[in-house]
Amino acid sequence: MAGNILIVILVAFDPHLHTPMYFFLGNLSCLETCYSSAILPRMLVSFLSGNKTISFSACLAQLYFFGFFATTECYLLAIMSYDRYLAICKPLHYAMLMNGRICIQLIAVSWICGSLGINILIFLVSQLTFCGPNKINHFFCDFTPVVMLSCNDTYSVEMTSFILCSIGILPPLLITLTSYICIINSISKIPSTTGKQKAFSTCSSHLTVVSCFYGSLMTVYILPDIGSLSEVKKLFSVLYTLLTPLLNPLIYSLRNKEVKEAVRKSFRKLHRLKIQKRRSKRKL
Repeated sequence: MAGNILIVILVAFDPHLHTPMYFFLGNLSCLETCYSSAILPRMLVSFLSGNKTISFSACLAQLYFFGFFATTECYLLAIMSYDRYLAICKPLHYAMLMNGRICIQLIAVSWICGSLGINILIFLVSQLTFCGPNKINHFFCDFTPVVMLSCNDTYSVEMTSFILCSIGILPPLLITLTSYICIINSISKIPSTTGKQKAFSTCSSHLTVVSCFYGSLMTVYILPDIGSLSEVKKLFSVLYTLLTPLLNPLIYSLRNKEVKEAVRKSFRKLHRLKIQKRRSKRKL
């Protein structure tokens, strides 16, 4: 949470970070903060107080916000990979193809796409009847553990969920893979070793997080729920709910020279302000 909030503040207030890449990173950090807030606070309350009960409306709300933020992140990661593709493969046209207006439109599209599927899913789940047992076999209100508690025939709801999850995960994944195939192909044509290393360094961290995020999502939401696989899915859920939001600020931004320099400048400004306050108090 602290790392993601720090990146949002840096991107918002440091003029050197007002570029498309950091604009998308700032949005990703904002999204990760909201994403973590949908799950972690309630989970921490359960750990600390021992009270593991949650109302039906609160459970639906958690399911909604989790699905909304997770799907939005899929599309945002695809946009970020497309941004890197343009920066590396089309450097002369980059400023024209990725201007401020287009960046805002792409962000708006990712948030709108994130809300469409989950609205349908929440409506279908809210129409189900739950007559017990009322124990959710998960650490948060995920779709499958909640639907398993219903007394109704859930086949149509589960098939709708599978289709919506496939639409939410596979198209962004294809865009991401296509972008990186083009990037790798372009990098392989760079004659100098230094040029290749520099190009790879800008994308390797992104590719690591993308692989972890998409891989765990596909394991949980696209593979069939058979036998012991349900327990494995619960383990994979930890990757995209807890590990990815933790790693994103470390891998994407806090390793970058520009962000490190922005952090140093911010601390210098804070230090100067403290010194000025002390001096003004002494004068008084």
